[in-house]
Parts: sequence; structure tokens; C-alpha cells
Amino acid sequence: MESLGEIMVDLGFFKGKNIFITGHTGFKGAWLSRILINAGANVTGYSLPAPTNPSLFELVDISNHIHHIIGDIRDKEALQDAFDSSQPEIVLHLAAQPLVREGYINPVYTYETNVMGTVNILECARHSDTVKSFLNVTTDKVYKNNEWEWGYRENEPLDGFDPYSNSKSCSELVTHSYKSSYFTDGHASISTARAGNVIGGGDFAEDRIIPDCVRAIEMGKNVIVRNPFSTRPYQHVLEPLFAYLLICAKQYDNKSLSGWYNVGPDDCDCLTTGELVSLFCKYWGDLNWIDESDNGPHEANFLKLDSSKIKNTFGWKSQWHIEEAVQKIVEWTRVYLGKGNITEEMDYQIEAFINVGR
Repeated sequence: MESLGEIMVDLGFFKGKNIFITGHTGFKGAWLSRILINAGANVTGYSLPAPTNPSLFELVDISNHIHHIIGDIRDKEALQDAFDSSQPEIVLHLAAQPLVREGYINPVYTYETNVMGTVNILECARHSDTVKSFLNVTTDKVYKNNEWEWGYRENEPLDGFDPYSNSKSCSELVTHSYKSSYFTDGHASISTARAGNVIGGGDFAEDRIIPDCVRAIEMGKNVIVRNPFSTRPYQHVLEPLFAYLLICAKQYDNKSLSGWYNVGPDDCDCLTTGELVSLFCKYWGDLNWIDESDNGPHEANFLKLDSSKIKNTFGWKSQWHIEEAVQKIVEWTRVYLGKGNITEEMDYQIEAFINVGR
């Protein structure tokens, strides 16, 4: 068995470091902020207000433990002011319009946020004397999807179909251009990370299947599944977040490690939406789902990632397979619905994830 140090980032690396996170009020941003708070980092978050009500960000009181700034990633001047005041060494860019269906409804906003937002944060980084490590978080949907049965690799064409997916493809290309044009002197490492479908406790977003399960429980109804036969690379939220931190830490002093990384689950964790909901129902008990396909806008039916590069480069591997990931979500949901201590449960799950393999 590998030692933990070969597959898990040393969070002690982040203690006392200035870290700038965009999109910190979102689901992934709240979990990431909590990890870094516990690690003793000096975190500045720049984001719009929490996108859901309730929100994990507010439930665990993140704003009182970091430098919390409300701002729009499209507002270059406000972003620059926040960036300059924080003097970051590490930047994690998560801010985005993250939903496929919302992209169809509001394509202009989606492109403005996901493309020009990336331009704006990279402009801040290129004029900075302090940034040493920059990571743009994108998605598995950046690839031109041919509905192949094998995983996409980092050298596959980028050409997302819908406005959301395509805007994230553009965000990748912007990052590639900036890396080639402005960071060849090595003063900062620039990377992107393309994650699969992220699930976990505390996601309250519309149009996502695990939040739909939780809402069904609250209402005492069956879970409605609109696309049960689509195969996706599902992974617990802590999987990509620790991978992001691993990339940031390793490239901090080794610029040759900057690049483009898939961060997806193993093949055994690529399953249909119906299979995922069935797992949730199994571990929750007394919950069922029904197929109500709604003939909505185009979404890919089959999509998965080949994560060989990050595994071979850093020794990274998945810690929780899908069954354990769903169990952790059910445990978090029971604490939440039972009005228990959510922060304590969150910290417990972070520690449990770190201690896998010890």
C-alpha cells in the first residue's frame, strides 16, 4: 500500500500562506474554504453572495473565518482591488455559472462569467509579484463529446456542446493562452483541473440529482429523475478538492508540473444517474425514485475522464469509491435534517478522508 504522503497533499504546506479563492460561497468553495481554514491558511474569498438558500457557506459560518469579499468576477476593478489587498501566493479560480440548463437560459451571462471572469483573474495574476501557483477549475464537459466508452485524456479536443460546457472550454483556452503568453518566465505556475460530477453533503443547487434527493426527503415525496440512463463520472467533493490542493502545492516550487489535469473517479465509479439515486435510496431507506424524463435540452449521455496523468505525475488516487461517497452524503444529510452540528460533521468527514489508508 502506498504511504499516505504519496497520495495526499500535506495540508501543513498551506499554513500561513495567503490564498485567494474565487467562488468561495458556492458548494465546492465552502468545502475548500473549510479545509484551508483548518489548515491555518490566510484565505481571501471573492464571490457573489451564496447562490442557494440554504447554503453550506452560511450554515458553517465560513465568512467569520476568512477575509470574505462580495464581488462579481466580471467586475475587473473590484476584483483587482480585492486581489491586491490580499497579496496571494496561491490562487484557486472556482467562480463560474456552473449549470448546463442555466447556460441555455442565460448564455450571455454564462459566457461573460466563465470566459471574461477567467480573463480578469488571470490579468490579476499576471500583474502580481506574489502569485506562485494558479489553478483554474473547469469541468469534464470541456471536451468534444463523441459518446465514447473510454475516458477523455488531456490532449483530446476541447469543444463543449452547450453554452455552459463551451464557455468552460473557452476558459481552458484562455488559460492556455495566458500561460504561453505571460508566464513563460516561470514567475508563476499555471494549471487547469477538469473534474467530474461532484457530489457531497451541503449541495443545495437546482438541477442536480443529490440535492433533488434531499428535497424529496424534506417533502416526503419520491425522487424525480429526468435523465436516469446518462452515465457520469461521479465523485465525492473532497476528491477533486484535495487534488486541486495537491496540484497547487506541487507546482508552487516546481514550474514543470504546471499543465492540464483530469481529476475524475475510477471507471467503477462511472454510473448512470438512476444507479446513483438507487444507491442514495438504499442507504437512506424508505425512499424511492421515478423516471420522469422531461425532454429537456441536449445533455451528453455518456462521459468519463481518463485521470492517468494526475495519477502518474503526483501519485494521486481516489480515496472514496461511490458507495462510500454516497454513505457520507447520507450521514451529512441526517445531521443537517436532524439540526445537528454541521460544522462538526464537515470536519469529521474531512479528517476521515485524510486518514484513509493510515
